[in-house]
Amino acid sequence: MASTILHSLTERKKQGKKSFAVLIDPDKVNNSSMEQLIDLSVAAKVDYFFVGGSLVISNYVDDCIKLIKANCNIPVVLFPGSPSQVSKFADALLYLSLISGRNAELLIGQHVMSAPVIKQSGLEIMPTGYMVIDGGAPTTVSYISNASPIPSDKNEIAMCTAMAGEMLGMQLIYMDAGSGAKKAIPEGMIQRVAQSIEVPLIIGGGIIHPEKAYVNCKAGADVIVVGNAIEKDASLIKEMAAAVHSIPVKAI
Repeated sequence: MASTILHSLTERKKQGKKSFAVLIDPDKVNNSSMEQLIDLSVAAKVDYFFVGGSLVISNYVDDCIKLIKANCNIPVVLFPGSPSQVSKFADALLYLSLISGRNAELLIGQHVMSAPVIKQSGLEIMPTGYMVIDGGAPTTVSYISNASPIPSDKNEIAMCTAMAGEMLGMQLIYMDAGSGAKKAIPEGMIQRVAQSIEVPLIIGGGIIHPEKAYVNCKAGADVIVVGNAIEKDASLIKEMAAAVHSIPVKAI
């Protein structure tokens, strides 16, 4: 399958266009709340829906994605916490390898077990180097991954980890402070990583204000992902999207 979404991300990066993704945890939504999210996202010109979570216990993944696809043209990208969170109804899947930790299961082990199912899913597979950054509080992702996050003041470690991921063939780098983070990833770390890699850089976790989304983009983030803040106040979608899209595009 053609890498249409990955190609789009790469081209947007070349042009300096920043993207905004709304993260949806299937455990925390229903048809009614999803309809509101979709309407707000379409109006705000959201670029992507990311669907998934560290611990999905409901059976709403497929229905959630089908509802999105039936009501808008915003691409749906799976952000799976485990191989069981695969849905053929999505457009693409972030094939996450936890390169910031030393848990072999999340670096390659689960991938070996899930490879045949993923291959047959028909999804666009996007190899993604996943880096968990300390957000000032224990998060679900750090607990589930059983891996220590990169300290938020260790820019060199983050930079070298991202570089290694890119050289190993990862086509995206995703830095995440995790759901429930008390603080977002510092701009200095984002800038250091962005200056050291050529693949698109995704940033998420702890972003609760449009101003933070804006400065993260200025620091070098290509995609801003917001979930928790929108769960608490869906009206933030408009402000977050506007902040991300306000970054001037490079002259070509």
